[in-house]
Amino acid sequence: MNKRVTIEMPDEMMKLVEEYAAEAGSAPDAYMREVIEQHLEDLHDIALAEAAMERLKNGERTYTWEEMEREVGVED
Repeated sequence: MNKRVTIEMPDEMMKLVEEYAAEAGSAPDAYMREVIEQHLEDLHDIALAEAAMERLKNGERTYTWEEMEREVGVED
């Protein structure tokens, strides 16, 4: 189910949205959805990377590609 959201933005920002959407061959509302979706995906990726960095700082063991291959038994 979709929800409608209304946002207010300065005229200058809306003009940029319209220009970027036109360059992308998209309607402004579809373009904004894509921008928001990409931003949310980026935030998710950043959170995963930060969690991985924290695990490394706490001493979690890492493996080289070759070590991983030996560990799982797929060496060439």
